[in-house]
Amino acid sequence: MKTEKIILGIDPGTSIMGFGIIKVVGKKMEFVQMNELMLKKYDDHYLKLKLIFERTIELIDTYHPDEIALEAPFFGKNVQSMLKLGRAQGVAMAAGLSRQIPVTEYAPRKIKMAITGKGTASKEQVALMLKSVLNLKELPKNLDATDGLAAAVCHYYNSGKKIGGKNYTGWAAFVKQNPNKIS
Repeated sequence: MKTEKIILGIDPGTSIMGFGIIKVVGKKMEFVQMNELMLKKYDDHYLKLKLIFERTIELIDTYHPDEIALEAPFFGKNVQSMLKLGRAQGVAMAAGLSRQIPVTEYAPRKIKMAITGKGTASKEQVALMLKSVLNLKELPKNLDATDGLAAAVCHYYNSGKKIGGKNYTGWAAFVKQNPNKIS
């Protein structure tokens, strides 16, 4: 009997949110969809967060993913950029958790390593490897969509392994996994 699972991968951003969806049947990965939510035209940061949340809910309601993989923000020098990226990731995470979908986050280097075997790979190298692995006909103009797809594929590759990323299905799971943090 074959098992089937849908994985939604998201590369949260406040200019462009990239996302990709794969279906896993047994041990075979199939490409479903990838696209981007363009946010550059909006000046209001709170409106961008609302749109990220709504688009994530729409993707969940349309594709019914079993799991969500998010690219975690990388540590940069600009604190304001990190804060905005963290908020974008947080609302995407909240959308998944509000629908009781397990969310796992992966560092960009871990995603690149899973896809290309090299943690310092470029966006172009990741996109070309995904094109090959998933038999994609063409790549999108912006590579944020392939970054979201890469998060989903990384999650598939790490399924069943004990991973270092944070993985919670909700507050009850957090409390259960972190009893020492509760007083």
